[in-house]
Amino acid sequence: MNVETEQEGEDLLYCWSISRGELCLRENYCKGCAYCVEFCPNDVLSVSEQFNEKGYHPPEATDPERCTGCGLCGLICPDFAIWVEEEERDES
Repeated sequence: MNVETEQEGEDLLYCWSISRGELCLRENYCKGCAYCVEFCPNDVLSVSEQFNEKGYHPPEATDPERCTGCGLCGLICPDFAIWVEEEERDES
């Protein structure tokens, strides 16, 4: 599993490589509602066993190869903690 971790101030940013770009999670924004896990159509996400700084279990991409980049996780997240960044395509 290809995951990049970056510290931005107090925030932990995780980005998993997917076929169309990256699936990103700002861990400390998450309040553990697990909507993204529940509504992911391809079962890419699961609830982590680890805690974030607020004491919640954030999601993790346990099967990022299955992610199609639909962005439903980001649309349903009430805290804007997860999103998909599509890679730029050269249309020439």
